[in-house]
Amino acid sequence: MKTRDLSKRLGAGLLAASLSMAALGQEKEHFSIAWTIYAGWVPWQYAEDSGIMKKWADKYGIDVDIVQVNDYIESINQFTAGQFDGVVATSMDGLSIPAASGVDTTALIVGDYSNGNDGLVSKDAHSIEELRGETVHLVELSVSHYLLVRALDSVGMEERDLNVVNISDADLVSAFQTDEVRHVVTWNPLLSEVEAYPGATKLFDSSQIPGHIKDLTLVNTETLADNPKLGKALVGAWYEVMDILASDSEAGQKARAYLGELSGTDQAGYEAQLAAMKMFWQPQMSVDFINSEEAFEAMDSVRRFSFDKGLLGQGATTPDFVGIEFPDGTVMGDAGNVKLRFNDDYMQMAADGEI
Repeated sequence: MKTRDLSKRLGAGLLAASLSMAALGQEKEHFSIAWTIYAGWVPWQYAEDSGIMKKWADKYGIDVDIVQVNDYIESINQFTAGQFDGVVATSMDGLSIPAASGVDTTALIVGDYSNGNDGLVSKDAHSIEELRGETVHLVELSVSHYLLVRALDSVGMEERDLNVVNISDADLVSAFQTDEVRHVVTWNPLLSEVEAYPGATKLFDSSQIPGHIKDLTLVNTETLADNPKLGKALVGAWYEVMDILASDSEAGQKARAYLGELSGTDQAGYEAQLAAMKMFWQPQMSVDFINSEEAFEAMDSVRRFSFDKGLLGQGATTPDFVGIEFPDGTVMGDAGNVKLRFNDDYMQMAADGEI
């Protein structure tokens, strides 16, 4: 579950600034990757528990610890402060927390994008236009907030046409059972719960903005540059797990059942979440997507939302404040301040059988 807290998000830059020794690149043998519960990220725990991560780490003579952190934003804060070498996050949060805080960050693995796992649900309205003047509850400044803005934009409306009220993801489902809360934006597995409310209507979901809510495995750029073996081990382990999860084999069935239980559901529930994601099961799929015009345009939309909401920090006077580099060397934003990099080198090596 992607738990996001506004105060923690806004404090991330201060946290990074207060720890000046954070994330210095150097050659080393021991690494740690932080992850939190979400359908696109729990495969890292399977990599750990199955021994696949250890197998790939041993191949390159390193140790990689896969560490679960209960709070999503806190895990990114800790990565930003240099306490982890890598972390799982959405592209928006990777941009607005470590990159905006000045930590050079590389998207090593583009795992998937939400393709229906995030949605806008109403008890009363049957169209987005009917939300005019209404109150919508969501986790403020999260991908849910971004989804709402995109939904409104699709019908020529703006956020000022309604009221947005912040609510924690932990409280959202129970609040939707009350008379006061009529419209919500959330993600799975919460989305499936509110959709099941009698008479509820899903007005918009992430399948209508493909590629905008990307799930990434991020690593510190300097650490990766000094330790390419980390990149090879992580990418090798990830796509071996993807091969298993994508298969109808007994191993695939057991893996999906295991991850369902780990996610607080069951095999069927986990498979339903996977079905609402565009999973990049093979490395070439990841490479092709992140080099597409669709991915470029989606990231432009995400950075503009981040700027509009003040998520790029007080020093950001335009959306161009943070430079975002794509695999072909194209830079979106300030080429002198590139802090988020989509690097497909390791995914391409995996696709070519060179890892």
